[in-house]
Amino acid sequence: MGRIVLLLAVLIAWTAAPAAAAPGAFADWAAVVVSGDNRAAHEDVPTQAFDNARREIAAALAGRGFSSGNIIQFSVEPRRHPDTAPGRADLPAIAAGLRRLAARTRAGCLFYLTSHGSPDGAVLGERILPPRALARIIDDSCGARPTVVVISACFSGVFIPALAGPDRLILTAARRDRSSFGCGESDAHPFYDGCILAALPHAADFLAMGEEARACVARRERAERLAPPSLPQIAIGARFRSPAFAAKRAP
Repeated sequence: MGRIVLLLAVLIAWTAAPAAAAPGAFADWAAVVVSGDNRAAHEDVPTQAFDNARREIAAALAGRGFSSGNIIQFSVEPRRHPDTAPGRADLPAIAAGLRRLAARTRAGCLFYLTSHGSPDGAVLGERILPPRALARIIDDSCGARPTVVVISACFSGVFIPALAGPDRLILTAARRDRSSFGCGESDAHPFYDGCILAALPHAADFLAMGEEARACVARRERAERLAPPSLPQIAIGARFRSPAFAAKRAP
């Protein structure tokens, strides 16, 4: 009962003052942020868009009350980013990192991946991360905890069937049959990541963050006359949505 009261207090703190969450509001959440590639879309040249997003998303989470000690970052080029000291983005390391964080925290989990994507999954280095492989990792570490998963990649809606659950909120940058935008050599961030970064500091909760990011992406695609639209997706579990679960999800 004491734990639920504490988490309810966290929920009230965020919703009452969305622009400035209480320090440490998410200190007992585990967060993993991954940049899965370093190549520009359709070009044999590097891009910093994914690593820029990784770095800034991790910083924004800390700004919303996540403990920096409970945020782990992964990159395909860890040596190029000594400022954030990410681990190497391979599946065993990511699984071990999330498992380690989940073992020492008691509240929710957040998993964020930004990369290229395909109808089979998301790029992770030289391989494709299939949805079911990621689902196993999150299931094993986070179980029935309130869990937010953000997949920023082309075709990322393909992850929803494998990841969805009653305790989950899944946000994806595109429908399962659509590309997303902003992964070129000169892009600072993929469009979706940029929109998440714009929403995260002030959003009332994770669902509002996803809805604001979806609208932001649509505006940018229309402004730049990009088609077909990526159509970011949101899948929210029944218990994650319900008022009775609000004390546990605490976004």
